[in-house]
Amino acid sequence: MTASVARIDRTASQLPPRQPFRPGTKMWDETGLITFSLTAGSAFLLQTMEPTIAAVVDEHSTFRTDPMGRAMRSLASVMMWIYGGEEALAEADRLRKRHATLNTVDAAGVHHKALSSGPWAWVLHTGTFAFTEGNRYFTREPLTAAEKNAYYDEVVQLMRNFSVPPKEIPATFDDWQRWFDEMVDNHLVATNVAHDYLRVIRNIAPPTFLPRILAPLWRAATAPIGRMQYFCTVGTTPESARRKLGLTWTPADERKLRVLGWVIGRTIPMLPERIRYFPIAYEARRLERDRARLRKVIDLRPF
Repeated sequence: MTASVARIDRTASQLPPRQPFRPGTKMWDETGLITFSLTAGSAFLLQTMEPTIAAVVDEHSTFRTDPMGRAMRSLASVMMWIYGGEEALAEADRLRKRHATLNTVDAAGVHHKALSSGPWAWVLHTGTFAFTEGNRYFTREPLTAAEKNAYYDEVVQLMRNFSVPPKEIPATFDDWQRWFDEMVDNHLVATNVAHDYLRVIRNIAPPTFLPRILAPLWRAATAPIGRMQYFCTVGTTPESARRKLGLTWTPADERKLRVLGWVIGRTIPMLPERIRYFPIAYEARRLERDRARLRKVIDLRPF
C-alpha cells in the first residue's frame, strides 16, 4: 500500500532552476552542524525500510563490511550538496550516474531500480524528516510554522538539484508531513537490512585500515558512541516504524532523549565554529565570509 496524499500538479518548468545553495538559507546555517549526525541514523534507517532501497542496499552497499568508510563518504557527499558551490550540482549528477546501474532482483523475483522516482525521492525526504526531528530535539528554538514552510522551499530546491520528478514532491510542508506519515505507516516494512543497520551502529566495527591488533581498543573506545548513536536513532525514528521493527521506546527513554537534547541544544552554539561544523561546511562558510569582505573592499575602491 502506498501513500495517497496528493502531490502538487506542476511541471519541471514550474520548479526553481538547479542552483547551488548560498549563505542565508536554513540548510546553509544548519546542515553542516555536528548535530546532523544525531538524526542521520534515523534517516538511513527509514531508507532501509523502503523495499527498493533495502534491496539495492542489501546487494551493493558496504555498510556491513566498512561502516566507518561508508558513513564518512555519505557525510562528505551530503556536505557537498549544500556547501559545494557549483560542484554541488556535479555531485548530484555523479550520484545519479552511480545509482543508474544499481539494480537488483529480490528473493520474490521483484525487480528494483535505485533510480526509480519514488525511492530516489525517499532518500531526500528522509533527510527532511531528520532535519525537522533534529530541530525538535537538539536545538534551543523549535522551528515556527513560517520557518518550516521556508525550509521546505529549500527542500524543493534540493530535490530540483537531484532531478526528482515533480510528482514526488508534495506541495507544502503540511502536505509533506501528511504524506510522510502515510508513507511510514503504509509503505515502509521491516527488513533484514534495517535490523542489520541497527546492529552495525550499536557496535561500530573498526575501519578497514586499522591494524587488527588495535581492534579491541577501538571497540572499547567507540562503545559509548555506538550506544548513544543507537539511542538517538531509535528515539528519533517514528513510532510506527519502531513498532514494525520491534523496537522498544519507553516514556523514560523519551525523557532521557529530551534531557540530552536540551543539553546539546545549549552546548553546541557555544563551541567555536571550527568545532561546531563539519570540515567542508566550516571551510565553505569561512570562504564566503572572505568573499564578502573582498566584495566590500572592492565596492569602496576609488575611481
